[in-house]
Amino acid sequence: MNEKLLSYFLENNWEVRSDNKTALKVFKFKDFKCAFSWMILLAFVSENQNHHPEWKNVYNKIEVTLTTHDLGMLSERDVNLAKEMDKEFEKYIQKV
Repeated sequence: MNEKLLSYFLENNWEVRSDNKTALKVFKFKDFKCAFSWMILLAFVSENQNHHPEWKNVYNKIEVTLTTHDLGMLSERDVNLAKEMDKEFEKYIQKV
């Protein structure tokens, strides 16, 4: 993965695993309703990008892992989805 792509993750509080194959971030919301509505919105974004995250929701927290499975590493597709996730998350935390 090139440094420009990697820098987005590092500058925006994503944890990049030591092998540079995955990036992880935990998003914390006000409550379950906010968390789940964010997931629904991002499900449509992911489908439009034809790039789907691995994610887990427990009440108000969503743990997201990004990777490009067919490449076996992080790619620009992951950065694009991470940017959308971060942008939409900012909208949610401003409502709290």
